[in-house]
Amino acid sequence: MPTLSPDTTQTPDRQAGRSNLQQLVQLRWLAAAGQAATIATVHGALGIQLPLREMLGLLAALLLFNLMCWLRSRNLRGKLVGNAELFAGLMVDVGLLAGQLYYAGGITNPFIFLFLLQVAVGAVLLHPRYIWATVAVTGMAFIALTQWHRPLVFPDQISAQLPTHYIGGLLICFALNAGLLVIFIQRIVLNLRQRDARLASLRQRAAEEEHIVRMGLLASGAAHELGTPLATLSVILGDWSHMAPFAGDPELREEIEEMQLQLRRCKNIVSGILMSAGETRAEAPELTRLHAFLDGLVADWRRTRPVEAFHYERQALADRIIFSDTALKQMVDNVLDNALEAAPRGALTLIASCDEESGWLEIAVRDEGPGFSEEMLERFGTPYQSSKGKPGGGLGLFLSVNVARTLGGRILARNRAEGGAEVIMQLPLVALSPASDVEDPHGD
Repeated sequence: MPTLSPDTTQTPDRQAGRSNLQQLVQLRWLAAAGQAATIATVHGALGIQLPLREMLGLLAALLLFNLMCWLRSRNLRGKLVGNAELFAGLMVDVGLLAGQLYYAGGITNPFIFLFLLQVAVGAVLLHPRYIWATVAVTGMAFIALTQWHRPLVFPDQISAQLPTHYIGGLLICFALNAGLLVIFIQRIVLNLRQRDARLASLRQRAAEEEHIVRMGLLASGAAHELGTPLATLSVILGDWSHMAPFAGDPELREEIEEMQLQLRRCKNIVSGILMSAGETRAEAPELTRLHAFLDGLVADWRRTRPVEAFHYERQALADRIIFSDTALKQMVDNVLDNALEAAPRGALTLIASCDEESGWLEIAVRDEGPGFSEEMLERFGTPYQSSKGKPGGGLGLFLSVNVARTLGGRILARNRAEGGAEVIMQLPLVALSPASDVEDPHGD
């Protein structure tokens, strides 16, 4: 049995937290190398006296802290690295940088704007409350370094002193840069996340449509293969019905008639599959009235299903002209079949209504079954999500959701407060209706 690597068994949040911690560790190694190179250059090449013991001690503390973070990133074992932990690590970086700047001139040191790097990192990795906390802490460190620091002493023994107004301008510049940096980075990150979400949705849609195409090809092939044996059975049953042993026995004759009835139903189903596959769609789409379409759909479904109690109602539903679409009929049939399987002995209700102002047709199917589980509601309409426990279950609702989506509509599901479930099919009337200049099929 193949084993999974630790990364593949973690949730996306855990993987992201671990990756963010590793990025901070790598950035901290670069910062430590940069600090060491800067101290060596300033003290050795430029001849500016620095308190090496204190500054190298802070550098050693940074290296030790980063080593601990590196060890933790390698031994997380599925633990979640939260925003609080990342924020605490950034605060250690801010504190150690402030200490280095304290011993190296404070506000007069041009590296004072490295605080903006901490702000930028926080804006990418952290939630907003932690981001603004990072801005506040770095801002306070900036202000503190204007008052408390060891001045830089240059080789000519002249200390670097900045005018008060210039220091105020630096502080304002830092605040503006930090605020704008946070705002624009957050907007860019949000745009990237929305783009990723749209791409994920499109990939899921493409996968579902590919799945439907494969199912359609299999169904069309099966329909072709079933045509010959069904025709053979029809001929055999026709011959049996005229043979003396069967014709003279009322009970056998009744059973043959029932078999012929079911056989005709199978042939109609096969014809419907081929029609949905587009093999008999050379003629123009058939037009009908909305009331007639729904009434016929309900009558056909009720006649062919063992339903005990069924209530059908049209509420404020204008009798407009629509296309008689086989896929639309199958969509409603699938929802009704699922409701019947959920509550075979309970009452079913189908309510059709129309909001002329918004232009939406709404068909609600209610049952008295146990309702949907939370997991099924979260993944409603995805393939093979079924409470029936049968292989291949859940395809009916999956296909129905995709038919509604193709027509520009949607299917919603919920559990009713009084018990049972309700599935609501919402479809735009413009997708079902022909152009206004098409003649009424009934001559009205």
